[in-house]
Amino acid sequence: MDIDALYTWFMGLGAEYGVNPFIFGAIYVGAIPFFTLSLAWLVRNLKQKKPAVLPALLTGFFFISAYLYLIIAGRNVPLWVYLFIILLVGFGAWSTIKKISKQISKTGESR
Repeated sequence: MDIDALYTWFMGLGAEYGVNPFIFGAIYVGAIPFFTLSLAWLVRNLKQKKPAVLPALLTGFFFISAYLYLIIAGRNVPLWVYLFIILLVGFGAWSTIKKISKQISKTGESR
């Protein structure tokens, strides 16, 4: 496989749609620790029956931040990409809610 050809193709996608793949990747990877911390904060607040709105909003924001960049910066992005983003966000939300419920139920069992 020709690495230069792959790089050219990959960067060409970004140019075609107005999105820098490196910025997208940096946001995607850079948001992971913030997502994890805000998720832990959310679980802690739910366990302690404290307000959870801010950590929930932050968790959601960090989860979709790279996709927000794509939606805001992207031009002429095909419809299937938006549909794929909706599916990813929907599955991620369902998975996160399931994970939070599991963490909260663990606390109830240990008491």
